[in-house]
Amino acid sequence: MEPHSRRASSHEKAETQLRVIVMDPTWCRFVPRAVALVSRAARLAGAPAPDGVSRNGISPGGISIVLADDRLVRGLNNRHRGRNKPTNVLTYEQPAEILLGLGVVRREAQAAGKPVAAHLIHLLIHGALHLQGHDHHHVGDARRMEAEEARLLARLGVANPWKNR
Repeated sequence: MEPHSRRASSHEKAETQLRVIVMDPTWCRFVPRAVALVSRAARLAGAPAPDGVSRNGISPGGISIVLADDRLVRGLNNRHRGRNKPTNVLTYEQPAEILLGLGVVRREAQAAGKPVAAHLIHLLIHGALHLQGHDHHHVGDARRMEAEEARLLARLGVANPWKNR
């Protein structure tokens, strides 16, 4: 990941190999207890447990979750995917990273009439499932991925985003 012009604050627990990096502190204004929420959702979705063993397939080497601004996500999206626009979530396999862009996440949550925190958790789980090999390019694959997202979201008390669409 490229260095960012803003100073990053990091919450890291070495024993879990889960790193939550807040590149844009505005996240904490829109999602109270963002770091704790993201950590809990990431562990449920398969981030390494305290013993260093992944329960659902994310590398025991760890995962970084970056709460970023749209500028950083746009630059990475342009560089790595050829799309010069911000996106909601980017996932990288080596090293395992999930980056989330605040502006896009906020706009999508508002358009869907749901809390930013709920949309953040959904996108985090979506990214974690991609790291485990799930995809949504074909109808059957998409249905399986959506069902797994809904199952994990329910365990976190978040409504199924695929219902009533």
